[in-house]
Amino acid sequence: MRIAIVGPCAAGKSTLAQNLQALGYQADDCGQEHSGVQTMWQRIAKPDLLIYLDVNLVNINARRNVNWEQTYLDEMNRRLTHARAHAHFFLDTNDLTIEQVRDRVVQFLQFPTYNL
Repeated sequence: MRIAIVGPCAAGKSTLAQNLQALGYQADDCGQEHSGVQTMWQRIAKPDLLIYLDVNLVNINARRNVNWEQTYLDEMNRRLTHARAHAHFFLDTNDLTIEQVRDRVVQFLQFPTYNL
């Protein structure tokens, strides 16, 4: 099963992909937030399952040590609209550790509530 992970910058996509790969899952992060083509995640990743990680501007700036403005996050979210609407699992990572994100996604993967 191919798993794609999307979300704004600093949501934890790359880290989650690495953690899932270490557990044997075929998971990759997808840079949909950088593409104006709303369906790029489908064309490039061709996933069986889509995971959406979310993060707010305060945490983006803290995690990346940047000072981005809301308009930048708004644009990433606009570019992620299609992916968000088609995600099988949505997780707000704002108050979660890396391990908590991994564990919640793994729990979902073990007991999915979706139909592929």
